[in-house]
Amino acid sequence: MDVRFKDLSITADVVVVEEDGLKQELPTVSNTVKKAFAGPKKRLVRKEILKNVSGVFKPGTTTLLLGQPGSGKSALMKILSARFPEDKNISVEGDISFNNVPRQQLKDRLPQFVSYVNQRDKHFPMLTVKETLEFAHQVCGGDITKRSEFMASLPSDKESLEALKTTKAIFEHYPEVITHQLGLQNCQDTIVGDAMVRGVSGGERKRVTTGEMEFGMKFVSLMDEISTGLDSAATYDIIKTQRSIAHKLNKTLIIALLQPSPEIFALFDNVMILNEVPTRTRHR
Repeated sequence: MDVRFKDLSITADVVVVEEDGLKQELPTVSNTVKKAFAGPKKRLVRKEILKNVSGVFKPGTTTLLLGQPGSGKSALMKILSARFPEDKNISVEGDISFNNVPRQQLKDRLPQFVSYVNQRDKHFPMLTVKETLEFAHQVCGGDITKRSEFMASLPSDKESLEALKTTKAIFEHYPEVITHQLGLQNCQDTIVGDAMVRGVSGGERKRVTTGEMEFGMKFVSLMDEISTGLDSAATYDIIKTQRSIAHKLNKTLIIALLQPSPEIFALFDNVMILNEVPTRTRHR
């Protein structure tokens, strides 16, 4: 799936509470009473999360999204996957399209075709790896035929249509396919676990998270800081596997990382760099 965005800007109005000047004085009874009646000062901050960002993510390619904390990497991924919160204090401007279809026309259906992998792993800790993947497959696979027909109706090239047929063919046994692709054979009967329950290792749990998001014929994968809690070797293995899947199935893969090693950097076809946008302040 071809993903394009032009002059994309996201701004949010955030209320910041500040203490008044009395905080520098001695904590006497008089000052405490004055502060209680005066109340804290508030100011409205206009935060520009993204500003005039443009780019193209093409099918069958892997893109590394780089940027320091606060540069808007997560916001870009969430807005592209229709997971960015919408509120009256949030303004989104710019054009976004998927296979040349405007985002607004696909907004309600985007999560069916675009996956977003969060930084944190969230699972049912008492389910085994095999049960977790089978559950994800059952939940996401109910309307596979309908979604295939919908994707085929979108403007697309011959390679994308061939990839669609290939994906449909392997979908019937997808849990087994994902298990082998992500190297989870040896732990498929082990519970996933969490911070309180011992289960698989951190690297294996991240693989399970990645595998869950593969179900449901996802044509775009957005992975946000998946290296959190992993060593370089585990991160390399996961990204290498995802790269192979993207190339074979003509998927669009975007992964945000903070400080990738040279070996991991070399796995990507393209690199996009985001910089932090300054904050503007308005008092009220």
